[in-house]
This record gives sequence, structure tokens and C-alpha cells, in this order.
Amino acid sequence: MRGILASSIGVTCAAALALPLAPPAAASVSSVSSVSSAGTPAPVAVADVATRTVGTAGARTGARADVPGSTQSLPLRPLTRDRASGAVLGLTPRTVRTFSLLGVVWEDPSVDLHGRVQVRTRAVSTGDWTDWQDVETHYTQHGADPDSSEAASGKARGATAPLWVGESDGVEVRVLPEPDAGEPEDVDPVGTGSDEGASGGEGAGEVSTLPAGMRLDLVDPGEAEPGESAGGAEPQAEPGESAGGPEPQAEPGGPEPQAEFGESAEGAEGAEGAEPAEGAEEAHTGVMTAAAKAASAANSALVPLGATQIPSLTAEETREELVALRGTGLTEQQQAKPYIGPRPSIVTRRGWGADESLREKSFVYTSKVKAAFVHHTASGNSYSCSQAPSLIRGFYRYHTNSLGWRDIGYNFLVDKCGRIYEGRAGGVAKPVKGAHTMGFNSKTTGIAVIGSYGSKKPSSKAVKAVARLTAWKLGLHGMNPKKKTSLTSGGGNLYAKGKKVKMKVISGHRDGFNTSCPGGKLHKKLGSVRSKAAGYQGR
Repeated sequence: MRGILASSIGVTCAAALALPLAPPAAASVSSVSSVSSAGTPAPVAVADVATRTVGTAGARTGARADVPGSTQSLPLRPLTRDRASGAVLGLTPRTVRTFSLLGVVWEDPSVDLHGRVQVRTRAVSTGDWTDWQDVETHYTQHGADPDSSEAASGKARGATAPLWVGESDGVEVRVLPEPDAGEPEDVDPVGTGSDEGASGGEGAGEVSTLPAGMRLDLVDPGEAEPGESAGGAEPQAEPGESAGGPEPQAEPGGPEPQAEFGESAEGAEGAEGAEPAEGAEEAHTGVMTAAAKAASAANSALVPLGATQIPSLTAEETREELVALRGTGLTEQQQAKPYIGPRPSIVTRRGWGADESLREKSFVYTSKVKAAFVHHTASGNSYSCSQAPSLIRGFYRYHTNSLGWRDIGYNFLVDKCGRIYEGRAGGVAKPVKGAHTMGFNSKTTGIAVIGSYGSKKPSSKAVKAVARLTAWKLGLHGMNPKKKTSLTSGGGNLYAKGKKVKMKVISGHRDGFNTSCPGGKLHKKLGSVRSKAAGYQGR
């Protein structure tokens, strides 16, 4: 993969360029309009608005509780009217079905977007258009390792980071190539006053330097299924404090054998008939699909089938659970007092409303977890904590349907209120192989803090939650958060495939790949995360 831009892209507003549109009436699939540069509504063909709809939602027909989520896809086209901004590709303003998250996708995941993507959207609640805002363009490096089965599936695509915009029904997009791609005035016009033509088409000038097949994906995350919890766990208790609730029973016999580095553990799907633990809180016993049962059963050593939350444990309870989980695999010293942080409460996939039909059926494991990579989702900070499950459902649909990954890429997510969520399916206590740090997905876990932290500091609750989570997760594998460990690169733009690298046990994404992730402000907090995590482990 070519190197990415060295500098991160900041959010800018160009209000003077925003077209002041009066909010049109709510549109359906059969009644859609765009607006010309003069602000006059003009009809737009339905095919321009929803050329590829992915999901089971179809047209929005009523109460949101009936909508499981969907994706609208709109091909980006050469622009000839927005010369002041330098944009050469995009979409003129148009009304679309309601969505809350967006991203730009292209065909080849090995191709970088050397340019700038800006969007503005119209809020459903007010009918007002936002100012222009930038979309983080460097995101593919969150993906699977090169040459892995996930990367080689033929389904993967390149994409920007997803941007959370809240419930919206209008969108406008413009793509500005890097200055060295050619001056805007050198573009051969495709047609006066028309935005027809595919990206990269003949005579498109700078458009040909942009990735081929660029499109805008608009994601409606839908609602959680009836009976499922849409909320998150409460903020975590300090070590030693009672977490409340009965103690989950551990599954006897220890964990199932894990695949070694480089081996595929496909087919290691959670057994539907696994015996769940007794006494844990918040279990749903209603009808579950086979895929939902499998995802839930992967946590059967911790909570009952159908649980929406894995409750926190005290330090003593966590040590007892570890001995039960690992059986005789621990040394006498570790069994006496293993270094592990108290287990924090974790919202399960069922808790945040995962549609298990979107992911690949099997789970893929690595041999152990030697390090944790911390990320930010680069999706913006304009969300409330009650909306976090919706954002995660949006990320999940974007990762699977738009980017072609087997599941959501991160192993865990943390919102700004300090709530922790299960990410990729396979069991929170197991070494699930994610797609979060290209080149270093084996023997690691990926934790994403929801938001953008290049210029904004992460909340103290989020930092604390990352420390608590890493203290527990790394403690399961005997790792010291203050130390370094040796990892073998699977290939990337910092380290060649096969190179052994000394990495901090808690690292930022940028430590394993040349990227701005997890944002400078969050990366600066990792020293505090390491010391807190070590303290939680009793070191």
C-alpha cells in the first residue's frame, strides 16, 4: 500500500460555500429532489439517490422500531459548478432516505485517497443544513493483515472513516484532490451544469487520480430488536468495590484450543448448545437466530445465553474466575495471586443490538493476547452516550456491508461516558482476531474510543475505562501493561512482513502503522492508561 498523508486532516467549515436551501417536504423513495446552485428544487431520478441499497429495511415506511437498518449507495460524479472550492468529484445537494452515518467507499483497498472529502447534511429534526465538515480519509489501515484470509476474500474495499452526523435526510459531497494532482482549472469539463459521469471517467482530469469507483454510503443503523437493551453499562466501579449482582459460574475444562499465529481458526464457531452460566443478570430468553445464539454462547463461561451485559467483578472474584477459566494452566504463584485487573462490565453484542446476519458465521482466533492497540473511530464527537449503541451498529454495518470485512473490526469499543462494548464476535475473554491495526492483528486486541481525538481531549471516564479493560484483558494472558513485548509484523507501511518488533504492551495505532490514529490527544493519555492498568492489576 502506498504511504498515507503525513499530516492529519482537520475539520474546516466553509459556510460561505454552503447553499442555503429551504427544507423540502419529507421524501420517500418515489419522491426525491435535489437543489440546483440557485436553490431551486429540481427533480432527481430515483436511481441517482439509491442505486444500491443493502439491508433488509427497504423504504422507510413507519415507526423506526420496525427498521433493522440499511445502506444507501450513491456513485460520486465529476463536478463542474463548484470551482471556488476546487472540488472535482462529489454530489450536488439531494434528498435521500433517512440516515445517521456516512462514508466514501472505493473499489481497491490498496489505493489511498490523496485528497480531501467534505460533506454537509440536513438534519431531520430542524431541516437545517450543517456547515461543511471534513471526513477522515485514511481508514483502510484499520483493516485485516495483508495476505490474511479476510484481506484476500475479494470483498474488501477502500474507504474513509465513518462520520456520525445524526438523523439526516439530505446530503452534499465534494472531493478535493491534493494540490500536486493538478490545478482545478486544468480539469476538462464533463458537461456544463451537469454532474453526470462516473468517477475516473475519460476527460475527468484530476478525477482520474482519485480511486476508481468512488461512492457515498449512507448508513441507517436501525433500532435494536424488541426486548434488547439499547443502553450501555453504568460507569465502572473502582477495584475492590462490590460490583453487585451474583457471581457468574465459570465453564469447566478451560478455554477451547486456539489457532497458532498464521493459522486460520475458521469454523471455531460458538456452540449453540453450550451450557450458559447461571445467575448472571440481564438475560433474554426469547427467540434468537442461530447466529445470535452462537455469538452469545461465545461468552457462556461468563453469562447466560442471551445476556445483554457482562457484569463487573471484584478483584477477588476476577482472580477466582481466572483460575477456573485457565484450570491447571496457571503456575502456583499465579493461582495464589495472578496479576489481573477486576473485570469491568461490558455491553454484549446483543446489548447494543448487533444484527448477527451481517457477519461471517465462523470466528477466528489467535493464540494469545500480548498487546492492546488503542484507536479512535474518527467519527466525530457530536454524539450522546445514549446514542453510542446506534453508532456501533452503524460502524458494524459500514465495516461489513461497505468495507467487506467479516465483522466489525475492533474487539472492543468505549464511549465517552466510560461504557465498554463487545466488538468482534467470538467471546470477550477469548483471543479473537480483529481487523484494527493492519500488520498487527495477531496476538493483539483492538480497543476503539468512539470519537475524534486529534484536537479534542478524551474524557477521563473513557481513559479510565480503557485502563480497566486492558488491565483485565491483558491480565488474562499474564501481560504487564508497563512493559514491552515482541510482535511479528504481518506487513504494513512501518514494518515489513515478518519483522519482529518490540512494542509497548499498550500501544496506539500509530505505533504499528503510519497513521494519525488514535489522535494526538488520546495518544498522549496512553502513559496514564499504562500506569492505571498496572495499578488495577496490583503491580
